[in-house]
Amino acid sequence: MAAQQSGLIPRVKLGTQGFEVSKLGFGCMGLSWAYNDPVAEEDGVSIIKYAFNKGITFFDTADCYGAAGANEHLVGKALKELPREKIQLATKFGITRREFNQFTALSDILVQGSPDYVRSCIEASLKRLDVEYIDLYYQHRVDTSVPIEDTVGELKKLVEEGKIKYIGLSEASPDTIRRAHAVHPITAVQIEWSLWTRDIEEEIVPLCRELGIGIVPYGPLGGGFFGGKGVVESVSASSSLTIHPRFQAENLDKNKSIYYRIDSLAKKHQATPAQLALAWVLQQGKDVVPIPGTTKIKNLDQNIGALAVKLSEKDLREISEAVPTDDVAGGRHHNGLDHFSWKFANTPPKDSKIST
Repeated sequence: MAAQQSGLIPRVKLGTQGFEVSKLGFGCMGLSWAYNDPVAEEDGVSIIKYAFNKGITFFDTADCYGAAGANEHLVGKALKELPREKIQLATKFGITRREFNQFTALSDILVQGSPDYVRSCIEASLKRLDVEYIDLYYQHRVDTSVPIEDTVGELKKLVEEGKIKYIGLSEASPDTIRRAHAVHPITAVQIEWSLWTRDIEEEIVPLCRELGIGIVPYGPLGGGFFGGKGVVESVSASSSLTIHPRFQAENLDKNKSIYYRIDSLAKKHQATPAQLALAWVLQQGKDVVPIPGTTKIKNLDQNIGALAVKLSEKDLREISEAVPTDDVAGGRHHNGLDHFSWKFANTPPKDSKIST
C-alpha cells in the first residue's frame, strides 16, 4: 500500500521553470555509505517513507553513492511504495572510480562529462531507480576537459526526450553556471552551505538569483558537527569524517568553541544547535532548499522541527557573527579530495569545488 502523506512542510519553487519541491529535502547518501556503516535496505526504505509521511517530497541521491549504485537501488525500492507523481527525485552523474572504497585513492577517481557518458549514465540510473524519468538531473562534477556547452547540450536532449525534467549543476564555478545556463535553463545548483562553509555567498548566491536558479545546500549541518558530531557524540571509525580536516583532533579542539556558541544561541530560541544551524540555512531565502540526511528518525524529526524556528534579520546576523569564517579550523577539502575524502575536486579551484 502506498504511503499517505500527512506533513505540512511548505512548498517552494526551485528555479524559474516551475519546479516545485518541499522546502526541506532529504539527502539519501548516508543511508548507503560515507558517514556511517550502511543501514539495512528495509530500514533505509522505512526512513524515506517516514520522511515522505512528514511532508518531505524532495529526495536526493547519486549514481556513485554506494557500491554498484546501491543508494539509487534503495531509493528506487522506496519509490515503489510512494506515489511517484508526488515525489521530486534528484540524482547525479559525473564521478566514477576504478574500485569502490570508503577512502578511495585520488588516482582511482575520475570526473567525466562527455555526451556519450551522460547518456550512458541516465540510462543506468533510470534502470536502477526503476523510473521512467528523473525530475532533477545534476552534473555532480564539472569535467574541465569537456566544454560545459557539450555536456549541457546532451542534457537538453534528455529533457526533450522526457528522460529528465530539469537540469542541475553541483559545485560549479560562476563562469560555468553562466555558460551552462545559456545553453539550457539551469534549475538548481547544489553546493555546500552551512554556518561554517560560507564561501558561496560572495559570487554563487548572487549569480543564481540573477539567473533565477534555485540553491540546494548540502552539508547544512557541517557533516553533523552542528548536531554534536565530534563534540558530544564520537565519530565512528568507519566514517569518512575521520579524515575530514575539520574533524582532525587539533582542528576539532578549536572548532568545539563554535558548537558551544551555537548551543548557547539555540537555548535562546528554544531549539537544539542542529535546529538553529539548519534554520539559519533554511531562512537564507525562499529559493534555498537544504537536503540534510540522517539514518535516525529522531534526527529527521529534529531537522523537520527546524522549520518552526523563526529568525529575524537581527537573529540571522547574530548567528552568522557567532561563526566567523576565520575562526573555522581546517579546510573543507582533504588534500585535493572533496571534503568527505572520496570525491574528486578537479581544478581549477574556482570550478567543480565539491559536493555530495
